[in-house]
Amino acid sequence: MMAIVLITGATAGFGEACAKKFAENGYNLIITGRRQERLSQLQQELEKQYEIKVLPLSFDVRDEQAVSSILGGIPEEWKAVDILINNAGLALGLSTIDESALSDWDTMLDTNVKGLLYVSRVVMPWLKARSKGHIINLGSTAAKAVYAKGAVYCASKAAVDSISQGMRIDLLPYHIKVTAIHPGAAETEFSMVRFKGDSSQADNVYKGIKALSAEDVADTIYYCASLPAHVCINDLVITCTQQANAYYTYRE
Repeated sequence: MMAIVLITGATAGFGEACAKKFAENGYNLIITGRRQERLSQLQQELEKQYEIKVLPLSFDVRDEQAVSSILGGIPEEWKAVDILINNAGLALGLSTIDESALSDWDTMLDTNVKGLLYVSRVVMPWLKARSKGHIINLGSTAAKAVYAKGAVYCASKAAVDSISQGMRIDLLPYHIKVTAIHPGAAETEFSMVRFKGDSSQADNVYKGIKALSAEDVADTIYYCASLPAHVCINDLVITCTQQANAYYTYRE
């Protein structure tokens, strides 16, 4: 079987763009997400266009039992994963910490931190058995600079940053690369999810700037994944030209 990339949260945004980018370059794909219909549609599109194999798996990364049974139960030939892209994640709400909804905290921490860990825990033994592989974790500029009304989201992405550093140390003897990618403002479904469908609030996030696209981030991820075996980009922050960090932007 050709090289395999496993992408979580592949039904939209960075995950979907990564699926298309890697398919275009001949990778077979394991794509996961909560929306079965979108997964099936993406599978059909990519298999037809690029003549590759796609294994769609519908589960919520927050559900440890589902991750273990569904992902852990795939056919043996699919376990020869070369690259894991831990993309599934989200922000919910933009409120001061004393007024934030507890349910939003739970969803962000369970998805962004625990979900990443659950998926990685299943896949890491496969990589170790082959003594090679690459784990790419999606962080955020929010991991690097905390902003008002984003404390818990920022904390969740700071955790991804720390977990990535720890993974890199622990997996060093197995020749497994670990890369953390930290995108800034990118025009995807991210803000619509954060503001729970309020398009006016979501649109204001990108007003006056030419934000990153999902394809910009996917191109960067593919570059990191396509370097020689002895080269690893450990930590990479990517923003549009009009953004300096998670807080400062220059708007026209």
